[in-house]
Amino acid sequence: MLDRISLIVLIIGGINWGSVGLFKFDIVSWLFGGQGAILSRIIYTLVGLSALWCISLLFRSRDNDEIFEDRTR
Repeated sequence: MLDRISLIVLIIGGINWGSVGLFKFDIVSWLFGGQGAILSRIIYTLVGLSALWCISLLFRSRDNDEIFEDRTR
């Protein structure tokens, strides 16, 4: 479950960075009151933590994924 939440947050962060790169428009700061606003900083922090968590996905064995898939069926 934590893997999926982290991936969703990371995708949201990626879309935001794509928006910054292409259009010079920061969606998070626009929605939550600027880059210095506490809510924006919390979201930026969550995206960063999600990215760190997702690094672990690169080093997990495929056997764990297959076991997880069997339990969800």
